[in-house]
Amino acid sequence: MTDPIADMLTRIRNANQANHTEVEIPASRMKAEIAKVLLAQGYIASYEQTKGEHGDMLMIQLKYGKNREKVISGIKRVSKPGRRIYARKDTLPKVLGGLGTAVISTSRGLLTSSEAKRLGLGGEVICFIW
Repeated sequence: MTDPIADMLTRIRNANQANHTEVEIPASRMKAEIAKVLLAQGYIASYEQTKGEHGDMLMIQLKYGKNREKVISGIKRVSKPGRRIYARKDTLPKVLGGLGTAVISTSRGLLTSSEAKRLGLGGEVICFIW
């Protein structure tokens, strides 16, 4: 059985490496929340949920700089179904010394590690993006 979140991150990573402008991913509520966090942090241009032939799909528009330099230089799944990784509010991870973003699943939904720290929340570390 495959991990749908890891599949989403792999599709984004592969499309980014191939300089694609958009990537299509089977939709779920968790994936839409991850896309919302990526949009808020400026890693993607936009996303929308559409009805596909085999269920709902998530269309993510990737973002590039002026000379087609990649905005996303790396994306990595941290907590996996076989090994869950949790962080308390005082031990939230920093990605590249604060230059990247850690996505944390908290009791208030998906947040970045800086937002979770500000709210005093811990949770499951979903992924790192830089």
